[in-house]
Amino acid sequence: MTPAVRPSDAARVARLAAALASATHGGAIYMEVCGTHTMAISRFGLRELLPAGMRLVSGPGCPVCVTAVGDLDRVMALSRLPGVTIATFGDLVRVPGSRGSLASERASGADVRAVYSPIDAVEIAAAQPDRQVVLVGIGFETTAPTVAGALLLARQRALANFSVLSLHKTMPGALRALLDSGETRIDGFILPGHVSVVTGSDCYRFLADEYGVGGVVAGFEADDVLEALLLLARQKRPAVEIGYRRAVTAAGNAVAQEIIGRVFEPCDAVWRGLGKIPGSGLRLNDEFRAYAAEERLTVDPGEPEEPAGCRCGEVLRGLIDPPECGLFAGRCTPETPVGACMVSSEGSCAAYFRYRGLDRRDDAGA
Repeated sequence: MTPAVRPSDAARVARLAAALASATHGGAIYMEVCGTHTMAISRFGLRELLPAGMRLVSGPGCPVCVTAVGDLDRVMALSRLPGVTIATFGDLVRVPGSRGSLASERASGADVRAVYSPIDAVEIAAAQPDRQVVLVGIGFETTAPTVAGALLLARQRALANFSVLSLHKTMPGALRALLDSGETRIDGFILPGHVSVVTGSDCYRFLADEYGVGGVVAGFEADDVLEALLLLARQKRPAVEIGYRRAVTAAGNAVAQEIIGRVFEPCDAVWRGLGKIPGSGLRLNDEFRAYAAEERLTVDPGEPEEPAGCRCGEVLRGLIDPPECGLFAGRCTPETPVGACMVSSEGSCAAYFRYRGLDRRDDAGA
């Protein structure tokens, strides 16, 4: 099947694919760590354009997917409290926890709202002063500034019924954990574009300096991803480069970084598939701890239980491709998801399922 690319990009994509084939000597395994890249790679059928021996594997780039089951259970437990409204992004609503999902809690009477912006949660709190509104802050450095901004607005408006459950995570710690584990061979990273707009590329320099692994920040079109792969293949020595220069700088967005630093501080965080990673989460700092939902509302979520048979954690570590999970496209589909990687619009399993006709390895495995 012909990859679906824009007509104006077809010639450039063909040139980049040819250049990549001539630049590659021996096999290489590159990992993308951005959910939007995961979806783009499958949507454009880019694996069909890779030279023999080169592989692309997906990493922990989907924020909903890496949210730990225990954290999901806490959100669901909060939703059961009388007078509590949960506000969160839509992808999280259907992700299975140990015993159901936010969707099933909502069906049982819980007040769960899917919001498009954290500011929507502030407006809900203002409109319903008799209810405690908990904004579930989820995502990487990209969404943390918007949640911080919502919290600052809530404080400015003196909303005593607004709080945040911060499940935010930061990307560098996850990359360290992957490399430290040694489970997955990774010859280079396609680094996240949206995250890097905020963080800049300098935060990834440790990849080359400490681990001898290169990385390229990439954009999201077919030619962007192929250009990033070509830059990786041509590196004489490991380095961190920017292919997405129309949006990303080495230093990043100072304003967004300032607002994150004003509201949050680093903390340990549990990642699905990777376990606890020191300093890889964000919690409200001392100035804003009064707005922390975990401090304001006490719940017992119980012991977390991973969905039986789900191999999402292995997918997130790049150990397997989604079709290697026995549940893929059988018990686990986007309509009836068993694991988080099939739920999110940025999940690897959802990408493979939706675009499997464009992926030669998926056709063989499904």
